[in-house]
Amino acid sequence: MTAFNVSDEVATALAEGRPVVALESTIISHGLPRPRNHEAAIEFEQILRDQGVTPATIAILDGVPQIGLDAKGVDRIANEDLAKASVRDIPILSAKRASGATTVAATAHLASLAGVRVFATGGLGGVHRGAIDTFDESADLSTLAVTPITVVSAGVKSVLDIPATLERLETLSVPVIGYKTREFPAFWLTKSGYTLDWSLDSAHEIALAMQAQDELGHGQGIVVANPIPEQLQWDPAEHDRVIKIAFKAADAAGVTGKAVTPFLLGFIVGESGGRSLEVNLDLARNNVGVAGEIATAWSALKA
Repeated sequence: MTAFNVSDEVATALAEGRPVVALESTIISHGLPRPRNHEAAIEFEQILRDQGVTPATIAILDGVPQIGLDAKGVDRIANEDLAKASVRDIPILSAKRASGATTVAATAHLASLAGVRVFATGGLGGVHRGAIDTFDESADLSTLAVTPITVVSAGVKSVLDIPATLERLETLSVPVIGYKTREFPAFWLTKSGYTLDWSLDSAHEIALAMQAQDELGHGQGIVVANPIPEQLQWDPAEHDRVIKIAFKAADAAGVTGKAVTPFLLGFIVGESGGRSLEVNLDLARNNVGVAGEIATAWSALKA
């Protein structure tokens, strides 16, 4: 069985040095309701195509990691009940000939294997609140420590421990670059209150940083922190109100450990009347567009 499959469209773009951007499938399979998720998957790919960039949506179908999906594959990730697959799950799904939607970590790993250097997601995984007791930390962080890929994200969700996440990325020597900002975003919010050491103002500058990272022999990825435009962010006061209620609800329900974050995110969608979901889509669109610009700049630089 093939270890992984690169679609003809993606393979041709890579061979010709044209820009390619990886897209994860977990946001489609697990992060959005049907049929909105299928519409979003098509829309994200179209944003890139309109920029002259080839989309490489990644998923594991019938045991084979797919780098780039056709229309049938996109339909499958939107409408089938797929496992949520991180890097550690890939060989097991392969052995079972099973299917899975790839997380940030798995998408970054597989994209890098195929030679894709830029990846757009919604929010990066991070250190969870209370991790000092639970040791609950996303594999996204450790994967980026050993994977040369540039990930565009709107920071991490505000239900996570943002300062601990930034400290962990520093420990792992993963550069975090604010895109036209010196403040780390908080997913639904433009600002988190935490200052970044570095900011770059153009896709070309980020491509230059990628080139320098390669030439200096670093094996880490790069996190591009791209805040949602202020006019599109969730109202901060409403955000704070809903988050506070969500944590109280989790405590009242006795939810602990790894179950906390999924509980919170589901509760937040309901309590916000779907507003958090709309902001999620807006920030994802914004990240996809910026990733397309970076991939285009990277392609031009390599040419």
